[in-house]
Formats: sequence, structure tokens, C-alpha cells
Amino acid sequence: MNRLFAIALIALFSLNASAQQADLRKKITVSGTAEMEVTPDIIYLNISLKEYLKDGNSKKKVDITTLETQLYNAVQKAGIAKENLMINNLSSWNYQTTKKKDPDFLASKQYRLKVTDLNKFNLILESIDAKGIASTNIESYDYSKIESLKKELKIKALLAAKEKATYMVEALGDKLGNVLDIQDHGDNVIQPVMYRNYAMKSMAMSDGAESAPEIDFKKIKLSFTVNTVFEIK
Repeated sequence: MNRLFAIALIALFSLNASAQQADLRKKITVSGTAEMEVTPDIIYLNISLKEYLKDGNSKKKVDITTLETQLYNAVQKAGIAKENLMINNLSSWNYQTTKKKDPDFLASKQYRLKVTDLNKFNLILESIDAKGIASTNIESYDYSKIESLKKELKIKALLAAKEKATYMVEALGDKLGNVLDIQDHGDNVIQPVMYRNYAMKSMAMSDGAESAPEIDFKKIKLSFTVNTVFEIK
């Protein structure tokens, strides 16, 4: 029994020794990073329409259907595909029943609109009854060529790691060998969405203001890092 235990112990030490001596190559571990900022060319916006009473008179209600028709017509006039406009939410799932029970009930609808030009969005708002616009805001934005940009930046990050490893190794009189390992840290896309409520814009339009406030939003920032291991010759 003791003899078997001794043989197993010797075999274990031999395996550990072999594992430790398996790779005696000199190595260098470095990371590379590539970053870029791009201006978003796809913007998703929320538009909230709500019925209102003219002069507080329930018999002079501006119906949600009227406001919705204005929105759809304005979207078509702006040259935006109809599939880019969709309903996000309704204020009441049973609008007709609620309306019959309460004549003063004011229905509202929320829409999601995809645009590539914010100037068109301003034109759309100007074509809708300003008092029927409850609010609007930027939900999110995107860049149409972001996937190809990710690939480009990851390649740049990898080449940056190789360049760093090269000058560090050559500074010691050695030469850089083949890459032994590459670790991708994943995607890092920062989208700082800037929200701008348009309730003030609607009020300004109803008061006869000539111009609408500008929408300010930051660029999309992409940053990629890769860790690499190179052999030193």
C-alpha cells in the first residue's frame, strides 16, 4: 500500500515538473487601445400627443385622431418612411368606453419616430397643433456603420499592442516573435443621450415664436482594448 502511494506521489511530482517546464519561452504581455468619436446619424424620438379643450370648453375638444392625422401627414411630407413611426403607448386601453363615461376625458398617445435629420423633426412639430403636443424627447441614437467601425477599431487596437510590444522588446536588444494569446475586452460604446423636452417649444410656437430651440447632443464614443502576449526571440 505504501509502495503504491509512493509511486503515485512520484508520478504527481513528475507531472507538475513537466507542466512547469513545458513552456520556457520569453514572453511580453501588452495591451492596445483604439478610440473614436462619431456623430450619430440615426435618432429615435418620443412624441406625446394629448387632446385638449379649446378655451376650456368640453364641446370644443381637439380630438386625438385629428392630432394623429396631423402627425402622420407631417411625417409623410418630410419624406420619412411610415414604418419609422410607431405607437409606443396609449393613455387608456378602452378609449371609447372611457370617453362615453367621462366627456371631459382627454386621451393621449405616445409615438416613437426614427429620423436621420433633426431639421425634419422640427418641421414635423411645426405642422402639428402646438397645444396638442404634450412633450417630446430624444430616446436614443445610433450610428449606421457602427459594426464595421467596431471591426476597424479592434484591428487598430491589436496593431497598437503589437507596436508597443515591438519597441519595448527592441529597446532591450531582442526581437518580437509571434503572438501567443489575444484577449478581447469586448465592446465599449458610450452613448450619452441628451434629453430635451419640447413642452417649452410647444408653448413658444403657440405664442408665435419664429424659431425653435436647437437640440444638443454629444457624439458616440467607441473604445476598444485588447490584451496580447508575444514571444520574445
